[in-house]
Amino acid sequence: MCLFHSLYVNVDVFTAYGDINRVETSGASEKTSQQDRLGYSGVRASETMAQMDSERMNKYRSKINRVGNQSGIDPALIAAIISRESRAGNALTDGQGDHGNAWGLMQVDIRYHRKEGDWDSEEHLRQATGILVHFIERIQNKFPNWSREQQLKGGIAAYNSGDGKVHSYENVDENTTGKDYSNDVVARAKWYKRNGF
Repeated sequence: MCLFHSLYVNVDVFTAYGDINRVETSGASEKTSQQDRLGYSGVRASETMAQMDSERMNKYRSKINRVGNQSGIDPALIAAIISRESRAGNALTDGQGDHGNAWGLMQVDIRYHRKEGDWDSEEHLRQATGILVHFIERIQNKFPNWSREQQLKGGIAAYNSGDGKVHSYENVDENTTGKDYSNDVVARAKWYKRNGF
């Protein structure tokens, strides 16, 4: 995990792995948008869901910012994953989701990772963001000819499905939950970026 960025606090810190604002996105699928009974899908649906979670997300803002600064990951992206994975904690029972297989705000799969910290702790966010960085770097190595932004999107998809299930950029979400994970997360991240993260 790259920690040298912690010395800096400017916006450039968060482009080491690509600029979230430059990542292409089609937003949430119809299946994902149905979770909130929205009558529409795409970027608009992702933005609506991000906005619905924003008040709860504010409780974690300082933790998210610290972890983002330490890891070089845009806090808006961390917030977006929290929104998608746990609806800022609202979808969890005693910190657990996915039928007891996942832990915390960013839903670390405890079949493959041990729990670190309480479900809403900075320690948990640091662990989960480290896992995200690991997958971005795996995608960078797997697809060295992709742009930084494509690698970032691929890493987001891999956070959900594993890098072994990312085969092409055109179908980056073919094996992700809802077949839209990276597209939905990117759209939510752009919303959070415009709204204070």
